[in-house]
Amino acid sequence: QVQLVESGGGLVQAGGSLRLSCAASGRTFEIYVMFWFRQAPGKEREFLAGITWNGGRTYYADSVNGRFTISKDDANNTVFLQMNTLKSEDTAVYYCAADPGPGWASVNYWMRPSAYYYWGQGTQVTVSS
Repeated sequence: QVQLVESGGGLVQAGGSLRLSCAASGRTFEIYVMFWFRQAPGKEREFLAGITWNGGRTYYADSVNGRFTISKDDANNTVFLQMNTLKSEDTAVYYCAADPGPGWASVNYWMRPSAYYYWGQGTQVTVSS
């Protein structure tokens, strides 16, 4: 099993920044990818950014490319999501997700929430205008 714990959410004014963390524990050697999603009230869970666990290949949704940056601290099994120039429409619960594979899958596969076996509990981000 893999456990994921998000932190770093909170209330921020529009134009501000936040850095979210997702700490992985347990059988982390199983992880192939870790992605960030968010879900606003009444909306579907949305892909934001992702990173391969070994190799560090990154992926971004068009809606956040240039504003959000995903990175990984290998020593602490933690993935970060740096969010800059936040907008009111970024208000949502943010989740990290991880999965063991398959390694051959394309980013289109990993963009789907149904692809993931492990999820964190979520962290609320509220952007005030």
